[in-house]
Amino acid sequence: MQHTFVTTPSGEELVLVSRADFERLQELFDAVSHRQTMEAIARGEQEVLTAEEVRQALSAPSPLAFWRRKRGLTEKTLSGLVAASQSYLADLEAGRRKGDPALIKRLAKALKVRMEDLVVDTSIEDLERPSA
Repeated sequence: MQHTFVTTPSGEELVLVSRADFERLQELFDAVSHRQTMEAIARGEQEVLTAEEVRQALSAPSPLAFWRRKRGLTEKTLSGLVAASQSYLADLEAGRRKGDPALIKRLAKALKVRMEDLVVDTSIEDLERPSA
C-alpha cells in the first residue's frame, strides 16, 4: 500500500492513500466489525430482533413503549423500578415528554438496553416526514 503523509496548515497530520487501498481498508474494518458483532450475539451480549419485532418497534409510539412491552412490564411496574410516576412514564412513551438523562439511564438499565435505544433521533424523523 502506497501512502503519503501530509501536514495541513493547522498542523494536522493526514495520510493520503489511493481509493482502492482505502476501499480495501474499509472492507477489512467492516469484516472485523461484523465478526465482533456476531461474537457478541453468540455470547448473548447483543440482542437480535425478529422481523416481527422490528415491525412492532417501528409502529410503537416510542422506543420506550416497544422495549417495555417486549420485556413484559406494565407501566406501573416499570415506573416503580425507575422511581417515576406512571403518568410521567405514559407521557414519555407517548412522546409528550422527553425525560431527563438520569431517568433515561435508569430506564435503560431496567430494560437492559442502551440509553441510545430509548431516544428518538428527531433528525431522522425530520428527514422521513413529508414536507408540506
